[in-house]
Amino acid sequence: MRLAKRGGSCRKRTASQALCWNYLPLPSQAKFQNLKSRLKGFSGPVGSGKSAALTFEAVRLSYINAGRKGVLAAPTLPMLRDATLAALLNMLEEQDVDFTVHKSDGELRVGTAKSTILLRSLEEPERLRGTNLAWFGVDELSFTREEGWLRLEARLRDPRATRLCGFGVWTPQGHDWLYRRFIKSPVKGYDCVRAEPFENRFLLEKTPDYYERLESSYDPKFYRQEALGEYLNSRADRVYHCFDPAIHITPQKYDPRKTLLWSLDFNVSPMSSVLLQWTGARLGVIDEIVLERATTEEACMEFENRYGAHLGGIEIFGDASGRNLHTTGLNDYAAIQTYLTRAGIRNFKVRVPVSNPPVLNRVRLVNGLLTNALGEVRLEVDPRCRELIRDLEEVMFKPDSGVIDKLRDPRRTHVSDALGYAIWELFGEKPQAGERDKRLI
Repeated sequence: MRLAKRGGSCRKRTASQALCWNYLPLPSQAKFQNLKSRLKGFSGPVGSGKSAALTFEAVRLSYINAGRKGVLAAPTLPMLRDATLAALLNMLEEQDVDFTVHKSDGELRVGTAKSTILLRSLEEPERLRGTNLAWFGVDELSFTREEGWLRLEARLRDPRATRLCGFGVWTPQGHDWLYRRFIKSPVKGYDCVRAEPFENRFLLEKTPDYYERLESSYDPKFYRQEALGEYLNSRADRVYHCFDPAIHITPQKYDPRKTLLWSLDFNVSPMSSVLLQWTGARLGVIDEIVLERATTEEACMEFENRYGAHLGGIEIFGDASGRNLHTTGLNDYAAIQTYLTRAGIRNFKVRVPVSNPPVLNRVRLVNGLLTNALGEVRLEVDPRCRELIRDLEEVMFKPDSGVIDKLRDPRRTHVSDALGYAIWELFGEKPQAGERDKRLI
């Protein structure tokens, strides 16, 4: 299947430099385009124009290297389809460029330049072996393994190319391989432009409060990384770095008439759960249930002992793996519903996603509720929640990684995981309903 677009007033352009580009770059975008390095990067905060910089460079190099092949890649197929390709098609339309898309081959042919753009995912770097390239570009490079970048770099060897160039755009993700390769000690032949925060006047004209809204959602460190584009070694720290006992530990009043939120982590030792209620705009953890070597039924028994007379509604949250069937024929959530119904508790509902969110996304959301970049506190913990408090104070990342250290103290992480599941369901991003077509276009 083919999708073609015919150009207008600029349709007869050639591959020379006399191209009638309709492109007004921001200062950082212009610096990026003017770099002559063989390998170059554009590092910037969210909203800094990375997609436009990436796709314009791809189109420009397709003309400079007329008749040759290049690759435009993204970390995953969904990202390639939904973000990178959409931005490329938009750029081609804006520049009034002839193009033809061959869906089955994952190729885009650029009109008068007679160049080919191969559209590729970097999920399996081994598949990148093969054709010599004149250029390549990678979207959201910080979500790609270094191996994928090196595979593409090795293919940058077309002897008939006018200009060999590999490039990528990304938002900082701490002291990762990009930081080491492009920022801290740049490899020979590499160069990088770091976009300034709040530089994108086009974004701010359309959405003046864009960064203010991020401040209210992100914790201070995450805001500095995402909105200011800073390289922070945020993983060499406590996982819940926004937790301050002097601020967040405060007595919570249980109200039997308000909705009670119960969130569980199904670890056998200990079986852990937290109880929460809303107080105005703040969420308070009023209690925890932590039982050694306990079953789901025993957790339900303790819940009934403490809150069996609750008058308001009950909402149940927790680990999505609790949906898996056990040898009894029931999963954990079915067991909870059966127990509560038999106990005469009927005003409840289960709010559990099909799958768990990425751990770091869940952690960032918890930190953002503890204290956001504006200094606002929207989550508090009752002093009786001793295990949760220890988690928030003591859970650490493994050195130089984004992996939570669960071996340092086997008792840690379970109660804070239970808290995170509820917060993600209440505040996290929800996937779109329905299946998505896996074609590129």
